[in-house]
Amino acid sequence: MDDVRLAAWLRLERTSGIGPRTACKLLDAFGCAEATFEASCDELAAVIGPALVRSLKAPMSRDTQQLIEATLHWRAQPGHHVLALGEPGYPALLAHIPDPPLLLYINGRAELLDAPMLAMVGSRNASVQGKANALAFAEALSGAGLCIVSGLALGIDAAAHEGALKGGGSTVAVTGTGPDLVYPARNRALCERIAAEGCIVSEYPVGTRPLPGNFPKRNRIISGLAAGVLVVEAAAQSGSLITARQAAEQGRDVFAIPGSIHAALAKGCHILIREGAKLVDTAADVLEAMAWSPLVRAPAAAVAAKRPGEAVPDGSEALLAALGHDPVEPDMLIASMNISPALLSSQLLALELAGLLERRPGGRVQRVVK
Repeated sequence: MDDVRLAAWLRLERTSGIGPRTACKLLDAFGCAEATFEASCDELAAVIGPALVRSLKAPMSRDTQQLIEATLHWRAQPGHHVLALGEPGYPALLAHIPDPPLLLYINGRAELLDAPMLAMVGSRNASVQGKANALAFAEALSGAGLCIVSGLALGIDAAAHEGALKGGGSTVAVTGTGPDLVYPARNRALCERIAAEGCIVSEYPVGTRPLPGNFPKRNRIISGLAAGVLVVEAAAQSGSLITARQAAEQGRDVFAIPGSIHAALAKGCHILIREGAKLVDTAADVLEAMAWSPLVRAPAAAVAAKRPGEAVPDGSEALLAALGHDPVEPDMLIASMNISPALLSSQLLALELAGLLERRPGGRVQRVVK
């Protein structure tokens, strides 16, 4: 797409009253953005109402001119691309959702957008176990040849991206800001890795700040790019449930990892399973449900139980066994194990330092399986 065509696309997208559906009607009628602006008022009026005709024929605003200049400057940098709906390179799966973005801003390997993808989403305030699960599943699924798409948020998203890169495949991050910004800033190093080895995607123009409404809207792109969505860990009111339900509406597979009945961050996954999501507890379950033949051998189970005695601090074996896999209050451990508070505290600390335990809200503790 040359500079003239890109400028026309940007002008069309910025025209007051022109949303994706109206834009698609205009593109169907006139073939491209430039031809839309070259059409006569009568020709336009046959497709859209008179108010929108006036908007299209109005002089271009200074803000739009500045955006065009900024976008052309951004696109001129290595690895930067802008893809338009209906033009070569635009991802085929995404083009067929009900409200595809008119423009996609790409930083990295644009060819990945037509690779076989699985979306992985979950809580920003994830547990240690949830992040470990996300990393392990993503590593296995990436190793099997799937590209992992997620939203670059803290928690499950970041772990999924990390696992995908570790697995030797690749990953796509869909952001809720302009392509020139990184949010959250704590993921800057990860963002740079994804831009170099994978792909970062945004529908938002250069300079767009991380407004709260951007993130729920971008979720349709995460699900729209993928053949399925795996929810790793989510609360009952999590935005991940929105992504999963959008995926179902788009005809995608929905998978969910179950958790403890006592864990708040498992409630969302349990809701989805009751609504028809496929329960999975290994990467192999996902691959089988998708009828995906691995390009390389993936682990039969993405999350394996900790082997007895493996890296367990001396003297803490009995406590680790007593912890089980549900969050538990220390007082219950004291009563059930007949152990002193001081000894329990020291053993809990040893397990936490070994990465085998995490502290949960309300003073409870929970075993971590790696």
